[in-house]
Amino acid sequence: MPLLSSSFRSPFYLFNGHMQTIIPALFRQVEGVTYERERLFTPDDDFIDADWSRVGSDKLLILSHGLEGDTERPYIKGMVKAFNQRGVDALAWNYRSCSGEPNKLLRSYHLGATDDLDFVVKHALQAGNYSTVYLVGFSAGGNISLKYLGEAPELVPQQVKRAAVFSVPIDLKSSAKKISKIYTRRFLKSLEQKLAQKKKLYPEALDLSDYNLMWSFLEFDNRFTAPIHGFASADDYYARSSSKQFLPKIKVPTLLVNALNDPFLAKECFPVSAAEQNPHFYFEAPAGGGHVGFAEDFRNDLYYSEARALKFLLEEE
Repeated sequence: MPLLSSSFRSPFYLFNGHMQTIIPALFRQVEGVTYERERLFTPDDDFIDADWSRVGSDKLLILSHGLEGDTERPYIKGMVKAFNQRGVDALAWNYRSCSGEPNKLLRSYHLGATDDLDFVVKHALQAGNYSTVYLVGFSAGGNISLKYLGEAPELVPQQVKRAAVFSVPIDLKSSAKKISKIYTRRFLKSLEQKLAQKKKLYPEALDLSDYNLMWSFLEFDNRFTAPIHGFASADDYYARSSSKQFLPKIKVPTLLVNALNDPFLAKECFPVSAAEQNPHFYFEAPAGGGHVGFAEDFRNDLYYSEARALKFLLEEE
């Protein structure tokens, strides 16, 4: 029954989920991580930019970032640094359109795009001859990682031994409704900039008129995500891409940490029963942490997500 109690406590000065989300995202600085970028050319004639941080290991951590994130985000670089210091190579990959350059195709990324994660994992295994691979995902990247592990577990390479994911909207529809308009608008502005770039490549395929009137992910996903990526509607996209349904089939030890005060997550994103029924799936729900926050002491740059991933992945509790 891998339902875990949590030792995490947020610092008193980050006194709610919004503070615990926003302050680390805005002010955390991670020094000492230097990437070597590799452009990966996909089978559909597109590209993915991946960033390596090698220390000469036969073990590799593959990291998947959150919605509209990239490999420069402090939560990614903090995890890379933590594992490099423990002698593990790291590969953080940017989703299509997230590396600072628009990808070539009309399609971009979405929260169920496990084909790209599978491509990155297999490329890394061929490039580095690694005996062990760990997966870490945050938010959107956590959903992609969980879906990847559970939708076809027999196809996951045997070198993938363990995974840890944080702040994951495993039920996409409920989370799309839960997230406030303030956060939503910020994401929609970022997505608009990418769509404007893509419209230059595909002027007839995208209609951005009245974009500023949209205030929800449901509207955005109905208008753009679903038709561009082959879904019938936003509801179809949410139903097929939510990782919650795949948790029972996960076959490698996997830890999900979702904070109870996460402002992005609805109650459907706290899968107690799945953890009780699948001996490979571990669930932890600390009272605090916000969304991709988990600062234990922001002033000393100590983050629970990194300590927790190190313990679960390397010490194999």
